[in-house]
Amino acid sequence: MKFRFVKLSILFCTAMMTVVGSSRMSSQAALIQAGISASFTDSINESTKTPITDKKDLTAETVKQTKTLSKASKGKKNASKSIKSINRKAADDGTICGYKNLGIANVDNYLNIRAEAGENAKIVGKLPADAGCEILDSKDGWYYIRSGKVSGYVRSDYIITGDAAEKLAEDLKKLIATVNTVTVYIREKPNTDCTILTIVTADEELEVVKEGEEWIEVKLDDENGYVSAQYVDLSEELKKAMVFTESSSGSNGVSDTKSSLVQTALSYVGHRYVWGGTSLTNGVDCSGFTMQIMAKYGISLPHSSRGQAGYGRSVSTSELQPGDLIFYGSGGSISHVAIYIGNGQIVHASNSRDGIKVSNAFYRTPICCRRMF
Repeated sequence: MKFRFVKLSILFCTAMMTVVGSSRMSSQAALIQAGISASFTDSINESTKTPITDKKDLTAETVKQTKTLSKASKGKKNASKSIKSINRKAADDGTICGYKNLGIANVDNYLNIRAEAGENAKIVGKLPADAGCEILDSKDGWYYIRSGKVSGYVRSDYIITGDAAEKLAEDLKKLIATVNTVTVYIREKPNTDCTILTIVTADEELEVVKEGEEWIEVKLDDENGYVSAQYVDLSEELKKAMVFTESSSGSNGVSDTKSSLVQTALSYVGHRYVWGGTSLTNGVDCSGFTMQIMAKYGISLPHSSRGQAGYGRSVSTSELQPGDLIFYGSGGSISHVAIYIGNGQIVHASNSRDGIKVSNAFYRTPICCRRMF
């Protein structure tokens, strides 16, 4: 029976992973909700010690890397060093944090990135304070830049360039761990026998608190945890631009009030995260953000993510509507809250590095969801 269950689990997950590119959010949600992600990921990620780097050919890549790691595992310490050197991105490529012509945003909160060079042009993204960008061209007081997944125009007088930018980057850059497998556990301690805090999905970027041979201590939102070193790629990074998202919540029967709430929440993307903060303009933490946004629409909530989870009524992830709150944490203990904005996305005050941003709703395992009105 055990063999049959594992076999069926593998077949199911392989089928789900095949469509990751076209329906990534749905796949992540299904894997997490079914509980198969935990058992299947455990068998691959923590038994074989094999990172999945090619999502299109999981089986072949797993076999190939298992053989490679078996040869390298005569000494556990040597194997760990080998994995670490493979996953550490090269820094000697002539770039500064990946940029050849570096620019750094010199603003208090964020700089609008526009589709054209003009103050009235459509906003396509937001470049947070101290974020880096590649300067591709200049035009009449505007730079055409690329940062993260956003390309567009920014006012050149708000961008630091040249030697000043290079020097500033040395102070601003952070060591980042990028998840290189479909799902990976974030653990309470650096071992496989401890509590699993949450499951994190592919390409999620985690700030490194402390680098180790086998385990990396990382920051997830405003919590710390540990991830196995072989399932992340390490690189020195500056903050990046965020895509400006306009909610489609006005359709599909969503009320005007909820649509307005989502648009209000999104208008603060790029603003600062401050632990314990309650100011939408000067800095908030996760529950301060949701508390203040909801207050604008007549909903009074406490300044606590755990406390807020006791308000409203419970809804499942399949029932989520724009304006609902999603709660995250460790096991059943809630420590983070976000606002669902539709299309499988949330807006939340994440951490001091990213501030208020838009994320995949299933970037980590949800604990519960609540509808306030």
